[in-house]
Amino acid sequence: MNDQFYMAANISDVPKGHAKVFEVAGRRLAVCNVEGTCYAIDDLCTHDGGPLGDGELVDTQIECPRHGARFDVRSGKALCLPAVMPVCSYKVEIRNGEIWIALPASVGSV
Repeated sequence: MNDQFYMAANISDVPKGHAKVFEVAGRRLAVCNVEGTCYAIDDLCTHDGGPLGDGELVDTQIECPRHGARFDVRSGKALCLPAVMPVCSYKVEIRNGEIWIALPASVGSV
């Protein structure tokens, strides 16, 4: 299935070293700015559904504010307990200062 790109925000909306949450095609995504490179993951900890976008971003890892599970924002991989399952990650492109995120085409369909 092909992915479709959606404009999420301006790059200036997400300062380096921070994550911000945006709703994109009906899905809450945490956009993480790691030294000018943006990554997008679901804003949902796989351990208990905590809001990852509210967590602390350190280098390429984001920590869930509820129980301390950490995820690699580049791949979504769970890095420590209590999470064992990865979080979904999405391809990001910067186009003319805008953050575009690729989601499966069926996500935007209603």
